[in-house]
Amino acid sequence: MSEDVVLSQFEARELAVRACLVTGASQASARSLVDATLSAAIFGPPTLGFPHFVDYLNAFAEGRIKCDPTPTFEHAFPAYLVADADGGIAQLGFDLAFTELVEATRRFGVAVFTQTNSYTAGELGYYVRRLAGEGIIGLAAANANAMVAAKPGGAAVYSTNPMAFGFPLGDQTPPLIIDQASSATAYVNIVRAAAEGQPIPEGWAVDENGLPTQDAAKALAGALLPFGGRKGGNVALFVEMLSAGLSGGPWSLDAPDFRSGDASPAVGLSVIAIMPGLAGDDCMRRAHAQTVRLHDYGVFIPGVTGIPFPPSPSDGLKIPSTVFEAISRIATHGKELG
Repeated sequence: MSEDVVLSQFEARELAVRACLVTGASQASARSLVDATLSAAIFGPPTLGFPHFVDYLNAFAEGRIKCDPTPTFEHAFPAYLVADADGGIAQLGFDLAFTELVEATRRFGVAVFTQTNSYTAGELGYYVRRLAGEGIIGLAAANANAMVAAKPGGAAVYSTNPMAFGFPLGDQTPPLIIDQASSATAYVNIVRAAAEGQPIPEGWAVDENGLPTQDAAKALAGALLPFGGRKGGNVALFVEMLSAGLSGGPWSLDAPDFRSGDASPAVGLSVIAIMPGLAGDDCMRRAHAQTVRLHDYGVFIPGVTGIPFPPSPSDGLKIPSTVFEAISRIATHGKELG
């Protein structure tokens, strides 16, 4: 396993922005992507921070992400925003619509943002974390190209189809953030295990013949499995309908591979935003008290347990050395090494 390189948040941001710009990404795309990457690196699963950022850099360089898109959105209904990412990153379209999404939620109590024609959404917790920062509850769903079989031996029909839920708990604590794939594990964990020559747990994936495997390289040639068998498969279908179905984007079966070729996956992202009732502060205090109560019972509270609060800007960020080297090469030499 590779060792980590520790950078300050300023150093990490500067390196990431430079790498984006060298690949041809616009300033706006670079800013949105790096903000989301740093958020994932600080609060989310580490694999969805800088390791996944390399996928974006390669996609900029190889044409899977439009470098200078013009995302658009319109109000299909007063509290229903329909967006087109124009082949760019999902984060940019969301950022451009964010103020109107928040305003609509505060006015109507509930609002919906749904977007198609983007690269994969990255760390899904980022979107609901942004809403939680505004005192708003969020539910998000996204899809990508098919890589998950509904059952062992079946064809890959779904993406990992992640879902995220965020609930603000007040100013004195980070929000509750549940962000998980409907597959038994995230795809990036299989990629990392294959790169490091590490085995994967039984039940995560099957090989190209549909047989259970603990070989990560064989899993990449085969398919992932849903968590919890048929119930996880149902969750994947639920997410598929919320993301591809609601946005009008391609089903996972029809989406191009987000890690190869020169075609955008053009997939969907949907975010539902909810005000925490008329007495929002009381609702958040009540929720916070319940998370404390559960913690006292030994329950892990995602987004809260183990998260320093408030986070210190002086805290260094750990980046695997191989990932740091890949980003540095692209930032220095550009597209020919992306």
